[in-house]
Amino acid sequence: MLVLAASARLAALTLDAREAGAVPDGRALCTAVLQQCLDRCAAAGGGTVVLPPGIYRSGTLDLRSRVTLRIEAGATLLGSADPRDYPARRPAVRSYTDNYVSQALLAGEDLEQVAIEGGGVIDGNGGAFKWKEYLTRPYVIRLVACRDVRVEGVTLQASPMWMQHYLACDRVRLRGLRVFNHVSYNNDGLDLDGCHDVQVSDCVIDSDDDALCLKSTLDRACENITITNCVLSSHCNAFKLGTESNGGFRNITFSNNVIVSPRSTQAMYGVQRGMGGIALETVDGGHLDNVVVSNVAIRGVHVPIFLRLGNRARPFLAGAAKPPLGSFRRVMLSNIVATGAGRIGCSITGVPGGIAEDITLANVSLEFEGGGGRDLAAKPVPERADAYPESRMFGDLPAYGLYCRHLRGLRVSGLQLRTVAPDARHALVADDVERLEIDGLDTTSAPGAAAVVRLQDARQVLVRGARPAGPVDVFLHVAGPATREVVLVASHLASVGRPVVVATEVLSDTVRESDQPHDRARPR
Repeated sequence: MLVLAASARLAALTLDAREAGAVPDGRALCTAVLQQCLDRCAAAGGGTVVLPPGIYRSGTLDLRSRVTLRIEAGATLLGSADPRDYPARRPAVRSYTDNYVSQALLAGEDLEQVAIEGGGVIDGNGGAFKWKEYLTRPYVIRLVACRDVRVEGVTLQASPMWMQHYLACDRVRLRGLRVFNHVSYNNDGLDLDGCHDVQVSDCVIDSDDDALCLKSTLDRACENITITNCVLSSHCNAFKLGTESNGGFRNITFSNNVIVSPRSTQAMYGVQRGMGGIALETVDGGHLDNVVVSNVAIRGVHVPIFLRLGNRARPFLAGAAKPPLGSFRRVMLSNIVATGAGRIGCSITGVPGGIAEDITLANVSLEFEGGGGRDLAAKPVPERADAYPESRMFGDLPAYGLYCRHLRGLRVSGLQLRTVAPDARHALVADDVERLEIDGLDTTSAPGAAAVVRLQDARQVLVRGARPAGPVDVFLHVAGPATREVVLVASHLASVGRPVVVATEVLSDTVRESDQPHDRARPR
């Protein structure tokens, strides 16, 4: 019993950094004292290092297993402005981020039960590192292959590069974080990279580069991750899966969140207006599977929704063979409202030979600025299969609302599309889409606009319960020699001049309607 009591006292060791000799004046370098405190707690079997109010300037601190770093309200852990205070590290886990980072303010590898908490601030002093070159700009937090990680309550600001990078970690809980990262280049807010069993909740992240980004820069998937009750703002993408995707993404939920374009910062790396709201991408051979996005409010970004299966095929290790084409399937987006979007339009695309599958959009309302001309409706969209995936990669799309290509099993239910200024493009385009169901489409069109919906080489299509706001010249334009089995039923087309126009190359029995005649387009 006495031995157990002694062990309990050791495990509960608490060290006050100021009492241990740290000078919290923002000028004295406290690295050695703070590291000694962390090491003493680890030697005792665990404990807590407390930073009372004050400013503690430090270089790299190596976190320890079963040790909590508590930064109290009124305390700031300030990163040193001298790059020499951050020794270069190469972890045992190999990933593509070997090309990006070798330094961090708070670092750890192969740790257990590691925690950072408190109401204080961690400031990376990123203003002292304003150059674009990688490897010499430290992250604020970098944990590799750690288990049972908890970061809670702190404010994180001004990183020289990414703010937080969790690589190949298991059982991570991030809660109540305030992240503001607008001082240098590559200023991501949070990056989860090949991690398993992660909970992110109640965070406010405002960053120049991607706000909350899931990556797999190694052959390990990001898997079993929930993100809830967060407010995200970015000059780039607010919520993103990718760009690096070698290991893929499985079982991801993103729910009850708000996305807004930055309101009070100038862009350093991205563009002034947020580029993307929800960006789901796999381009480096990984498999994206079982992703649910629900109950999201979006305001002011260029492109609210961007889904992409590409084939950049970049290996994560130098000299390795290119990965084969990945997959993109079983994705559901529901209960999403976006206002103040730009003119580009949203897109869901695969590539030739790479078909994205089983995608659902349900109860989605999107408002765009509009202003697109009729000429854009006929604009060819390049494939760009091996290009870096970004919501602006195709330029203004032929559809002001939703452009879809190379898909199988697309279900669109309760989709509302609006523009502020009149827009003469299609509202929705489906090109090389098989098993397409459009139910309850609610749209507006400009006078003289292109057909509300354009089908190009689409197969097994059901359009039901459409409600285009008139006057509309043509509702459905059917084209392409591969188009087959198109059914239009139970739609409100009283204000439509011609419900369906069928191009001459389409077989005569392709389109069936329950209540409307259709006209065959004349050759020009």
